[in-house]
Amino acid sequence: MYNKIKPKKLTLAALLIPGVLLFVMCCIVPLGVAFYFSLFNWDGGINKTFIALQNYIELLKDKNFWQAFWNNILFVIYSVIGQIGIAFVLSMLLTSRVVRFKNFHRTVIFFPVILSSIVVAYLWQIIYNKDYGLLNKFLDMFGLESWIQPWLDDPNIIIQSLAAPKIWQWIGYYMVILLGAIQSIDASVLECAELDGANGWRRSCFIVLPMIKSTVVVTIILCISGNMKTFDQIYAMTGGGPGTSSMVVALYAYKMSFVRQRYGYGSACAIGILVLSLLLVAVSKLVGGRKRDND
Repeated sequence: MYNKIKPKKLTLAALLIPGVLLFVMCCIVPLGVAFYFSLFNWDGGINKTFIALQNYIELLKDKNFWQAFWNNILFVIYSVIGQIGIAFVLSMLLTSRVVRFKNFHRTVIFFPVILSSIVVAYLWQIIYNKDYGLLNKFLDMFGLESWIQPWLDDPNIIIQSLAAPKIWQWIGYYMVILLGAIQSIDASVLECAELDGANGWRRSCFIVLPMIKSTVVVTIILCISGNMKTFDQIYAMTGGGPGTSSMVVALYAYKMSFVRQRYGYGSACAIGILVLSLLLVAVSKLVGGRKRDND
């Protein structure tokens, strides 16, 4: 009996160890190194001064960091509503009998997911251009001149303008997840609701959504964690401007480290991003779990 079990354990360990080592080397070790450097006043040279938690004390008082965090919160809110909300509507449409060529629609909607964020950023930068951008040209073509905006130059709408490309790119990803959950619902449940006179809106809100609530919570957690670390798209489109109106915490940590060469403080910002992101994910998980318990 022992001889039969032991090889299975060895095989399981052999399969798990490479993935665990990769995770430790790519995630845990850099996190530990960042925390170590955050305890020093270091400009990247040979010498660094140990200052314990002074970087974290400065971080708590840093208004620019908290402004960047607030921008991140707004970005996350717009992304969650846009990505998951639109993905749910599209999933319901693709499971209905009204839409034809469903495989084609799924492929087209999912296509932006495979694009690089930098490619998406430059594409939407062309769309948003105030002089020759497609968006302003279409608004002018349809007689909506009053809607024409300097989309990437107005601090009042910059976060919304930056959230739109992120929403467009990742709708397909969450649509696939929600589509799988909706298709797992017993068809007889929806058929009975239809016979009882429930229209598409009622079926979506009062039958489908409660039955896939756990999946929706997972997608919200994924959306929050993904958008809290957003960096490349905003860096390519605005660089945090105009001024600091589109500065997010990842970009702020980057500028502290590699522009101002405050590597110790930049490492503290990175740890701050991690802690705040985990808090947001924990809160969303607790709220979702509490709703499921009440139901």
